[in-house]
Amino acid sequence: MKFKVGYGYDVHRLDAGCKLMIGGIEIPFKKGSVGHSDGDVLIHAIMDALLGAAGLRDIGYQFPDNDPSLKGIDSKILLEKTMALIKEKGFSIGNIDATVALEAPKINYAVPQMQQILANILDMSVEDISIKATTTEKLGFVGQGEGIAAHAVVLIFK
Repeated sequence: MKFKVGYGYDVHRLDAGCKLMIGGIEIPFKKGSVGHSDGDVLIHAIMDALLGAAGLRDIGYQFPDNDPSLKGIDSKILLEKTMALIKEKGFSIGNIDATVALEAPKINYAVPQMQQILANILDMSVEDISIKATTTEKLGFVGQGEGIAAHAVVLIFK
């Protein structure tokens, strides 16, 4: 059996008038993620981790932000496409460990729903997906409410 680990990181600016999409669900808040797609920072970090582990470069290479067909696209669709690329290379996902950093709003209540959405798309068990939320104690762009960040680590195998 061959095991590979991938790490992903994503950041989006927060702005009024945009939706806040995290883990495939819309989180009610006065600001949302600015992005070429729907700006789902968690899904993007997971995608980068999966693509990196499989040697498929990154989200910007696979789904460039200058592609007009991807403007406003639901990140769940991009995750489905990423999973197809992973499967084409013969890999399955062992587990995902992710952290979302944002000062507000609190999202812990939504984690089980995010896990279920991701498990359905990635054809894996909810128990193998860990999603944590943290603040940056009011430090930096996240702490000042200017942006949101996510980190993800994945284990894939064949």
